Amino acid sequence: MAADTSQSVAKAAGGDGGDSVAARGRSRRTDSAKRGGLGRALATHWYAWAMVAPVVLVLGVIIGWPLARGVYLSLTDANERNVGRTIGANHIEATYTFVGLDNYADVLADPVFLQRLVWTVVWTVLCVSITFTLGLALANMLNRDFRGRAAYRMALILPWAVPGFVSVFAWRFLFNRDSGILNKILDGGGISAVPWLDDPTWAKFSVVAVNVWLGVPFMMVALLGGLQSIPGELYEAAEMDGATAWQRFRHITLPGLRAVSMTVILLSTIWTFNMFPVIFLLTRGGPGDSTEILVTQAFREAFVASPRDFAGSATWGVLILALLMIFALVYRRSLRKQGEVW
Repeated sequence: MAADTSQSVAKAAGGDGGDSVAARGRSRRTDSAKRGGLGRALATHWYAWAMVAPVVLVLGVIIGWPLARGVYLSLTDANERNVGRTIGANHIEATYTFVGLDNYADVLADPVFLQRLVWTVVWTVLCVSITFTLGLALANMLNRDFRGRAAYRMALILPWAVPGFVSVFAWRFLFNRDSGILNKILDGGGISAVPWLDDPTWAKFSVVAVNVWLGVPFMMVALLGGLQSIPGELYEAAEMDGATAWQRFRHITLPGLRAVSMTVILLSTIWTFNMFPVIFLLTRGGPGDSTEILVTQAFREAFVASPRDFAGSATWGVLILALLMIFALVYRRSLRKQGEVW
């Protein structure tokens, strides 16, 4: 009995050992195959890697280095009084020190951060939702055959072609309380002047309206391209089956636009969250600070405050980046659950 038991144990041990040896062998072959595959890819497509390398280098210089510098400054007490600077022939060395996460604790504990965050989220949601709705409506209209369609397309794309700061200055002139065209029209109809940029509520309405006006062309063009990729046979079959216009829109158009919609909503959210020109050039964050968003507050810390707080501005910037990264990750996970992987 003892002999049989020892033989069984030996066989079991031999089997386990053989399996583990085989597993290690497969792992080594897999690793070598991966290394070999990478080597073959480099050898076969070396020209592609050579062409991509300068782009990666440039992006690393113009994006990677400022980002790393910003993160480092957010961990210091740098301001305009203790940074290195040159005055005439004299160079003054930097004297700022490392303070760790103190700046983040100060910003997060400041009620101003919560106020800016709430309005930034509200501003982003309003702008993206209105822009998407208008862009989808216009894309559906322009996807049909009618006379002058090309002219309408050009007219609706025009706001996208005009530089943003030019458009904002034009709208600032339109919104002027005393000499603006909008108030002149209202005055002609017997309506008193509207304080477009002087009242907190009207100022928020104004910045949202201008940003929507700037964002609709991009949304419309992207969604129009998505609509034109949906096979027309689906609409014909649904119409023959008696589907109404709403049913065709709900069960054909929206599912067909899902991939495009998810992408443009993500891009529009990121752009709107960081839309500095509209806020700063139109209202400069006013009246008071009613239209300040996170990115304009970061600018104010670095260039308007006295003394200019470079560490505080960098902290605001890093927090903005972290919020957008969290949003992108959550958004991507929700897309994965829906089957839209990118």
